[in-house]
Parts: sequence; structure tokens; C-alpha cells
Amino acid sequence: MFLQNTPKVLCSSRKNGRKICIITGTRAEWGLLCHLAKEISSDPLLELQIIATGMHLSPEFGLTYKEIEKEFAINKKIEIILSADTPTSICKSMGLAQILIADAYEELSPDIVVVLGDRYEIFACVASAMICRIPVAHIAGGEKTEGAFDDSLRHCISKMSVLHFTGTQEYANRVIQLGENPSRVFNVGGFGIDNIKNLPLLSKSNLEKELNFGFRDYNFLITFHPVTLENCTAKAQFGALLEALLEFAQDKNVGMIFTKANSDTDGRIINSMIDDFVANHHNAIAFTSMGQLRYLSTMQYVDGAVGNSSSGLAEAPSFKIGTINIGDRQKGRNKASSVIDCLPQKEDILKAFKKLFSPSFQAKLPSTINPYGEGGSAKKTKEILKEIDLNQIIKKEFWDIKK
Repeated sequence: MFLQNTPKVLCSSRKNGRKICIITGTRAEWGLLCHLAKEISSDPLLELQIIATGMHLSPEFGLTYKEIEKEFAINKKIEIILSADTPTSICKSMGLAQILIADAYEELSPDIVVVLGDRYEIFACVASAMICRIPVAHIAGGEKTEGAFDDSLRHCISKMSVLHFTGTQEYANRVIQLGENPSRVFNVGGFGIDNIKNLPLLSKSNLEKELNFGFRDYNFLITFHPVTLENCTAKAQFGALLEALLEFAQDKNVGMIFTKANSDTDGRIINSMIDDFVANHHNAIAFTSMGQLRYLSTMQYVDGAVGNSSSGLAEAPSFKIGTINIGDRQKGRNKASSVIDCLPQKEDILKAFKKLFSPSFQAKLPSTINPYGEGGSAKKTKEILKEIDLNQIIKKEFWDIKK
């Protein structure tokens, strides 16, 4: 019922080499993994496998597996999303993922499983891989998001993994602090930079046609996710953001481009509020999924990224634009000088808008340095996955930091 085979398409990679299985559950995650998939697929000594699960298979979230299939074969599709976003339904989705992924592992027999980030479905897939004695390579470990339960899931995923590819040296140090051997921790930089460097981004006129939306004098790319370690705050916090946007736009020509929330607890509340807002404001538009090309192309033409998405910290600085980072969801992550932190309250968000457009802040933006590097993460990671000795790799000692 839940586990499906699909036909091979463009970049099917059936070879006799080491089998690298990438598991992906969200549009944003795949956007970061796609260049690694290309690197693996083009290597004659590697065989690429892809398992799609989570939001990729949900009509509510745009059936984004279709974007993957434009370039790659998906070996397995595993449906786990239930028709609710309560804590109970999330727990049940995790259970489905852990049960069904085991059958996929048995059939595909991967040599290495590759995952990125900190979502609940990825945690479940990694837990099964550990029990199945399949080495796991974890991308983007060591980061901190103190406002979300993703923080705990991420560290747990790191402890169940044997290889670690981090975005900064600080994150690498934190993985080592968790007891992981430094010889298996690699600071390769942020994977999102590869997209910025390699994708042929759209011109402004072509982008406007793609979006069916004209840019205004002021433009914002807005993404806001629930803060999952807080109880029932999504409606109030996102409401404060909408109120601040309306007040800022009172005497200005402002364009607002929303991307919807993930399948987190209370995410549907935010998405319903976005739909209501867009229906009543001609200068606003919303997307369930923009895709990496349109999303990054939009980022190069807006005045700021607004909300609490990690892309405001990891990708926006490379475009030399400001980020208004609201609340605690991204608390603890490395941040460029272009990031403005504020409370999830209307008045504080308005202060952040004022700072964003202040002459002193605008003057600093051209010299912004992205702490997540200059690209090349996918190629570095592929080479390590290709060359690493897997003999006895799943047996690991706790690495004690010498006092």
C-alpha cells in the first residue's frame, strides 16, 4: 500500500559499484541534495539510489517527487504523511517510516545511506538503517535550532551515523563534541551554495512570467515554519508577521512572495493564514513549492528574506540581501552580518524592517560573507563517499575530548 516501485527515468544509475542511497522527504532538502545526486550518478564507480518519502508524495505539499523524476529515477516511494499535523499524527508517520523503510533497505541493499538535516521522517529512516547495519552519512549535523525539536533529532541522527559532512568548522567541532571521531567528520561547507553557483538563474522578466507576478518597489520572500518546541504559538506569531507586513506596506508599493510551511506540527494553521491573506491582497502570492530554480532566482531580486527558514541564513547572504529572522526556530545557527534577529512580535518585526532599510545596514550588505562557504560541497562529499573504507565502519568508539 505504501511502498511503491517507479520506472527509471533520465539519470538512472545502475552500475556494479558502491551503492549510495539518498533519502529525501522535503522539497528544500532535495534542493540541497540534488547536486550530490548528480555527482554520484555521473561517477562510473558509484550507483545512485533514491528513496522519496514524506512531503514529496503528498498532494497537499505539491507532489514534489515529480521534480526529482525530471532528472532521476526514484527507486522507492514510501508514503507516510497522514491527514493531520498533530503530535499524535507526526508520531504515527514516524512509525510508518521506520517500518516501511526496512523493506526498502532489504530490497535495495545499499552500501551507504545518505541523509540531510533533522526532520522526523529522516530520524526514523536512520534508526532503521542503524538496526539494519547500514552505514549512514549525515549532512548538516552539528547545527543548532533551539526553538524546534529538530535540534534533538539532528543530534540523535548524528549519533546513529558514521560519517558527517558539516556546513562550518563550528558545526564540525560540535559533532566531535558529541563523541564522533574527528577522522570521520568533514567540514565541506553549505550544500545550498552549490545551487547558487551552478544553477542558471532566471532573468527578472522571465521570473515574473514564471511566477505570474510583477515585482514592486519593495519585495520580500517570506517563509515561516512552526516553532515546534512551543505550544500553539504558530497562529499568534505568524499573525504578528502579517500585521507587521501590512503596516510596513501602508504607504509603499510592496510585493510579498510566500512559500508555505512544512508538514510540522501546526503547519496547516500557517498555510491557511497564507491562503486567506493572499486572497485579500493583490500584491501577495503564495507557493506550496517554488522549486530551487524559481526560489533562488526570486532571492536575487528581493530586498530581504523574511521569516524563520534556514535559507535566510544559509543562502540569502550569498545574494548580499538582508534576512529578518523571527523568533527562536533558528536560534543557535551560524549567521552572517546580513541577518537581523527579532522577536515574533509586531513592533519588534517593524523595528527589523526599519533596520533593514537603514543606510548604514544597506551599506554593509555588499561586503557580506556567507559563513557556509563558497561551494563545492557536493563534489567533496561524493569523493569521500567513494573512497572511504567501509570495513568495520559501523563499529565506533565514543571519542572523548581530552580535558
